[in-house]
Amino acid sequence: MPKNAPGNAPGNAQKKATAVSPPPDRRAELLATAAKVFAAQGYNATTVRQIADASGMLAGSLYYHFDSKESMVDEILTAFLDELWAGYDAVLAGGLGPRETIEALVTESFREIDRHHAAVAIYQKEAKHLSAQPRFGYLADSQKRFERVWLGTLERGAAAGVIRADLDLRLAYRFVRDTVWVAASWYRPGGQRSAEEIARQYLSMVLDGIAVSES
Repeated sequence: MPKNAPGNAPGNAQKKATAVSPPPDRRAELLATAAKVFAAQGYNATTVRQIADASGMLAGSLYYHFDSKESMVDEILTAFLDELWAGYDAVLAGGLGPRETIEALVTESFREIDRHHAAVAIYQKEAKHLSAQPRFGYLADSQKRFERVWLGTLERGAAAGVIRADLDLRLAYRFVRDTVWVAASWYRPGGQRSAEEIARQYLSMVLDGIAVSES
Protein backbone atom coordinates (compact mmCIF):
# COMPACT_ATOMS: atom_id res chain seq x y z
CA MET A 1 0.00 0.00 0.00
CA PRO A 2 9.77 -1.87 -0.46
CA LYS A 3 19.88 -7.00 9.07
CA ASN A 4 22.34 -6.42 11.17
CA ALA A 5 21.85 -7.65 14.71
CA PRO A 6 19.83 -5.13 16.72
CA GLY A 7 21.69 -2.86 19.10
CA ASN A 8 20.84 -4.64 22.31
CA ALA A 9 22.35 -3.53 25.59
CA PRO A 10 24.82 -5.79 27.44
CA GLY A 11 23.09 -8.43 29.48
CA ASN A 12 20.07 -8.43 27.20
CA ALA A 13 19.85 -12.22 27.31
CA GLN A 14 19.06 -12.00 31.02
CA LYS A 15 16.53 -9.24 30.41
CA LYS A 16 14.76 -11.42 27.83
CA ALA A 17 14.00 -13.96 30.50
CA THR A 18 12.27 -11.38 32.70
CA ALA A 19 10.51 -9.28 30.04
CA VAL A 20 6.78 -8.97 30.64
CA SER A 21 4.00 -7.29 28.75
CA PRO A 22 2.85 -3.87 29.94
CA PRO A 23 -0.87 -3.03 30.04
CA PRO A 24 -2.28 -2.84 26.48
CA ASP A 25 -2.63 0.96 26.50
CA ARG A 26 0.92 1.46 27.75
CA ARG A 27 2.27 -1.09 25.28
CA ALA A 28 0.56 0.68 22.39
CA GLU A 29 1.95 4.00 23.63
CA LEU A 30 5.50 2.64 23.82
CA LEU A 31 5.26 1.10 20.35
CA ALA A 32 3.86 4.33 18.89
CA THR A 33 6.82 6.23 20.34
CA ALA A 34 9.28 3.64 19.06
CA ALA A 35 7.70 3.81 15.59
CA LYS A 36 8.19 7.58 15.44
CA VAL A 37 11.84 7.27 16.47
CA PHE A 38 12.51 4.46 13.96
CA ALA A 39 10.79 6.44 11.20
CA ALA A 40 12.75 9.59 11.94
CA GLN A 41 16.20 8.10 12.50
CA GLY A 42 16.19 4.73 10.73
CA TYR A 43 16.21 1.31 12.34
CA ASN A 44 19.96 0.73 12.50
CA ALA A 45 20.70 4.23 13.77
CA THR A 46 18.16 3.97 16.60
CA THR A 47 19.18 2.69 20.02
CA VAL A 48 16.97 1.34 22.76
CA ARG A 49 18.19 4.19 24.96
CA GLN A 50 16.86 6.74 22.44
CA ILE A 51 13.45 5.04 22.40
CA ALA A 52 13.46 4.94 26.20
CA ASP A 53 14.37 8.63 26.38
CA ALA A 54 11.53 9.51 24.00
CA SER A 55 9.20 7.40 26.16
CA GLY A 56 10.30 9.15 29.36
CA MET A 57 11.81 6.06 30.95
CA LEU A 58 15.15 4.36 31.55
CA ALA A 59 16.49 1.91 28.96
CA GLY A 60 16.46 -0.84 31.58
CA SER A 61 12.77 -0.21 32.20
CA LEU A 62 12.03 -0.50 28.48
CA TYR A 63 13.81 -3.88 28.42
CA TYR A 64 11.40 -4.93 31.12
CA HIS A 65 8.64 -4.68 28.51
CA PHE A 66 10.44 -5.59 25.25
CA ASP A 67 13.45 -7.86 24.85
CA SER A 68 15.00 -5.90 21.96
CA LYS A 69 14.41 -3.17 19.41
CA GLU A 70 13.97 -6.00 16.89
CA SER A 71 10.89 -7.14 18.82
CA MET A 72 9.53 -3.61 18.80
CA VAL A 73 9.89 -3.08 15.05
CA ASP A 74 8.47 -6.56 14.47
CA GLU A 75 5.31 -5.71 16.41
CA ILE A 76 5.02 -2.32 14.69
CA LEU A 77 5.24 -3.79 11.18
CA THR A 78 3.06 -6.79 11.99
CA ALA A 79 0.27 -4.58 13.36
CA PHE A 80 0.38 -2.42 10.22
CA LEU A 81 0.37 -5.33 7.79
CA ASP A 82 -2.31 -7.27 9.68
CA GLU A 83 -4.65 -4.28 9.49
CA LEU A 84 -3.74 -3.56 5.87
CA TRP A 85 -4.53 -7.11 4.79
CA ALA A 86 -7.72 -7.24 6.83
CA GLY A 87 -8.87 -4.17 4.91
CA TYR A 88 -7.71 -5.51 1.55
CA ASP A 89 -9.34 -8.90 2.17
CA ALA A 90 -12.63 -7.19 2.98
CA VAL A 91 -12.41 -5.31 -0.33
CA LEU A 92 -11.57 -8.46 -2.30
CA ALA A 93 -14.44 -10.36 -0.66
CA GLY A 94 -16.91 -7.67 -1.68
CA GLY A 95 -17.42 -8.92 -5.22
CA LEU A 96 -16.73 -5.52 -6.75
CA GLY A 97 -15.88 -4.90 -10.38
CA PRO A 98 -12.22 -4.23 -11.23
CA ARG A 99 -12.47 -0.44 -11.31
CA GLU A 100 -14.41 -0.38 -8.03
CA THR A 101 -11.86 -2.77 -6.53
CA ILE A 102 -9.00 -0.45 -7.50
CA GLU A 103 -10.88 2.49 -5.99
CA ALA A 104 -11.50 0.60 -2.76
CA LEU A 105 -7.91 -0.65 -2.51
CA VAL A 106 -6.55 2.87 -3.02
CA THR A 107 -8.90 4.26 -0.39
CA GLU A 108 -7.94 1.54 2.08
CA SER A 109 -4.25 2.23 1.40
CA PHE A 110 -4.63 5.92 2.25
CA ARG A 111 -6.55 4.99 5.40
CA GLU A 112 -3.65 2.80 6.49
CA ILE A 113 -1.16 5.59 5.77
CA ASP A 114 -3.29 7.73 8.07
CA ARG A 115 -3.58 5.11 10.82
CA HIS A 116 -0.01 3.77 10.67
CA HIS A 117 1.93 6.72 9.33
CA ALA A 118 5.23 5.94 11.09
CA ALA A 119 4.95 2.21 10.38
CA VAL A 120 4.51 2.89 6.66
CA ALA A 121 7.65 5.05 6.69
CA ILE A 122 9.58 2.26 8.45
CA TYR A 123 8.26 -0.31 5.99
CA GLN A 124 9.33 1.76 3.00
CA LYS A 125 12.82 2.39 4.34
CA GLU A 126 13.59 -0.90 6.06
CA ALA A 127 11.56 -3.73 4.48
CA LYS A 128 14.22 -4.77 1.95
CA HIS A 129 16.93 -4.83 4.59
CA LEU A 130 14.87 -6.48 7.32
CA SER A 131 13.38 -9.16 5.05
CA ALA A 132 16.84 -10.73 4.75
CA GLN A 133 16.38 -11.92 8.35
CA PRO A 134 14.31 -15.09 8.89
CA ARG A 135 12.22 -13.35 11.52
CA PHE A 136 11.04 -10.83 8.94
CA GLY A 137 10.43 -13.23 6.06
CA TYR A 138 6.77 -12.20 6.15
CA LEU A 139 7.76 -8.84 4.65
CA ALA A 140 8.83 -10.43 1.37
CA ASP A 141 5.74 -12.65 1.42
CA SER A 142 3.54 -9.59 1.86
CA GLN A 143 5.22 -7.78 -1.04
CA LYS A 144 4.57 -10.75 -3.35
CA ARG A 145 0.98 -10.98 -2.20
CA PHE A 146 0.53 -7.24 -2.72
CA GLU A 147 1.76 -7.54 -6.30
CA ARG A 148 -0.58 -10.45 -7.01
CA VAL A 149 -3.60 -8.53 -5.73
CA TRP A 150 -2.90 -5.27 -7.55
CA LEU A 151 -1.59 -6.70 -10.80
CA GLY A 152 -4.37 -9.26 -10.85
CA THR A 153 -6.98 -6.52 -10.43
CA LEU A 154 -5.47 -4.49 -13.27
CA GLU A 155 -5.41 -7.57 -15.52
CA ARG A 156 -9.03 -8.27 -14.66
CA GLY A 157 -9.86 -4.67 -15.54
CA ALA A 158 -8.10 -4.93 -18.91
CA ALA A 159 -9.96 -8.15 -19.70
CA ALA A 160 -13.26 -6.48 -18.78
CA GLY A 161 -12.51 -3.43 -20.94
CA VAL A 162 -12.40 -0.92 -18.06
CA ILE A 163 -8.59 -0.61 -18.03
CA ARG A 164 -6.79 0.31 -21.25
CA ALA A 165 -5.51 -2.81 -22.98
CA ASP A 166 -2.62 -0.92 -24.59
CA LEU A 167 -0.97 -0.25 -21.23
CA ASP A 168 1.98 -2.19 -19.86
CA LEU A 169 0.07 -3.42 -16.82
CA ARG A 170 3.18 -4.20 -14.78
CA LEU A 171 4.34 -0.63 -15.35
CA ALA A 172 0.87 0.62 -14.42
CA TYR A 173 1.00 -1.48 -11.23
CA ARG A 174 4.37 -0.03 -10.24
CA PHE A 175 3.19 3.50 -10.96
CA VAL A 176 0.06 3.13 -8.84
CA ARG A 177 1.93 1.33 -6.05
CA ASP A 178 4.65 3.95 -5.80
CA THR A 179 2.45 7.02 -6.18
CA VAL A 180 0.07 5.79 -3.48
CA TRP A 181 2.64 4.80 -0.86
CA VAL A 182 5.02 7.71 -1.43
CA ALA A 183 2.22 9.82 0.04
CA ALA A 184 3.52 8.78 3.46
CA SER A 185 6.42 11.18 2.91
CA TRP A 186 4.14 14.23 2.76
CA TYR A 187 0.81 13.18 4.27
CA ARG A 188 0.21 14.35 7.83
CA PRO A 189 -2.53 12.71 9.87
CA GLY A 190 -5.02 15.23 11.17
CA GLY A 191 -4.50 17.60 8.25
CA GLN A 192 -7.13 19.56 6.39
CA ARG A 193 -8.01 16.69 4.05
CA SER A 194 -9.04 13.25 5.27
CA ALA A 195 -7.50 10.07 3.92
CA GLU A 196 -10.74 9.39 2.04
CA GLU A 197 -10.69 12.84 0.39
CA ILE A 198 -7.06 12.43 -0.68
CA ALA A 199 -7.91 9.00 -2.08
CA ARG A 200 -10.82 10.52 -4.04
CA GLN A 201 -8.59 13.24 -5.49
CA TYR A 202 -5.87 10.72 -6.34
CA LEU A 203 -8.31 8.38 -8.08
CA SER A 204 -9.80 11.26 -10.05
CA MET A 205 -6.34 12.19 -11.35
CA VAL A 206 -5.19 8.63 -12.09
CA LEU A 207 -8.41 7.25 -13.56
CA ASP A 208 -9.79 10.38 -15.24
CA GLY A 209 -6.69 12.55 -15.78
CA ILE A 210 -5.83 16.09 -14.78
CA ALA A 211 -6.58 17.81 -18.08
CA VAL A 212 -10.04 19.05 -18.98
CA SER A 213 -11.44 16.76 -21.63
CA GLU A 214 -12.35 18.31 -24.93
CA SER A 215 -15.83 17.53 -26.09
